[in-house]
Amino acid sequence: MYKGVALSVMASCLFAVMYYYTSLLKPLSGEEIFGWRMLLTLPCITLFMLSSGDWKLARGLAARVRQTPALLGAMVLSSALIGAQLWLFMWAPLHGRSLEVSLGYFLLPLTMILTGRVVYGEHLSRLQKIAACCALIGVGNELFRLGSFSWETLLVCLGYPVYFVLRRRIRTDHLGGLWWDMLLILPAALLFICRGNPSVVEQMPKLYALIPILGAISASALVSYILASRLLAFSVFGLLSYVEPVLLVGVALLLGETIGRDEWLTYLPIWVAVLVLVGEGAKHVLVQRRRNQA
Repeated sequence: MYKGVALSVMASCLFAVMYYYTSLLKPLSGEEIFGWRMLLTLPCITLFMLSSGDWKLARGLAARVRQTPALLGAMVLSSALIGAQLWLFMWAPLHGRSLEVSLGYFLLPLTMILTGRVVYGEHLSRLQKIAACCALIGVGNELFRLGSFSWETLLVCLGYPVYFVLRRRIRTDHLGGLWWDMLLILPAALLFICRGNPSVVEQMPKLYALIPILGAISASALVSYILASRLLAFSVFGLLSYVEPVLLVGVALLLGETIGRDEWLTYLPIWVAVLVLVGEGAKHVLVQRRRNQA
């Protein structure tokens, strides 16, 4: 278990490092950085799957596409949904929108709970209802303050649930499905790289070293995340997922963004909601551990 916890925390730290690392790649655009990340990460994930025995999952999906060609259309939609999230992750730090993205990640566990209730008929526990009410206070303040959430926040907290529901519906919610998502993103990634300005790299030779390091960070983060998901109970793994948005807020503040006085009533209730969910998860883990020891 301790190895799984260490890997999960390491993955969150690496994602946060990558969030900050993007700012070092200026004057490359967010699209170019996204393109390089995809181009360099896919081979690393492929090697991992070949060494771990997971390559059969990717082959199995290829066989399903041959039998049901219409499945490819749904897989293209799946890749577009996750591609938009991965692009936003690279784009936001360069445009001063890191806090908006981190708020989306804080809201994501709550929108996932509500998605489970609406789509799959899952029942909310008492603590989940309390968390949802706390989050609603933050949501209400943001709507009162601006009239709406930023599109970056909405893309994260609403886009991911749609992506996960689609993957479950077409039965691609495994490592092979992720590999196909990344493969189908590759044409767009190559287009972004080709449409960029190659002279920028020539004018800044340090990018020749920084770009490959981006791929190494991305691949290491994904592999650590995948290994942690296998070693940890789902509840513990879910709890540790809250580490990442906390770190993203820290990166946003480090990059010079600030939380305005009128924004605290948005952030604080949502953070309280997250703490309530963490408390519920911790309680569940303790109960499960006692049952295993009994």
